[in-house]
Amino acid sequence: MNLSVTIRGARRGDEAGIFALIAALAEYEQLTHAVTGNAESLAEHLFGARPCIEALVAESGADLLGFALFFTSYSTFLTRPGLYLEDLFVLEPHRRRGIGRALLSRLAALALERGSGRVEWSVLDWNASAIAFYQSLGASVLPDWRICRVTGDAIATLARAG
Repeated sequence: MNLSVTIRGARRGDEAGIFALIAALAEYEQLTHAVTGNAESLAEHLFGARPCIEALVAESGADLLGFALFFTSYSTFLTRPGLYLEDLFVLEPHRRRGIGRALLSRLAALALERGSGRVEWSVLDWNASAIAFYQSLGASVLPDWRICRVTGDAIATLARAG
């Protein structure tokens, strides 16, 4: 089956479809227990008074097949903004058709248009196929960096520490 796929920026009304893709991503990563948000919050963060994220979607007809959710980051060493890819996901039946590559290519084009110094993202160490895919696109997987995260009550504890 040959699908016609369009890569476009997310627009109001896409939030339910994107959130369904987020749920599918969580299932793939065996992290469904970590999903506590909803489509309404996603819509507020994408399209509200103070948008803090953006998304690209891969669409075929009325169906969303994948997405790339990202936000602006900053490099103090480059003194330039960048784009941080929070999540990239394509539904399993539509993988290996160039959709992930097309989403990343459009993200890179946005980075160039905006004068970004880099595009960054994280990948789970067990996801060998994703690592190989990213490396095939020219990405470097940095072995000496680790993600630090403060969540939930630990945020309040840290806020009181100073």
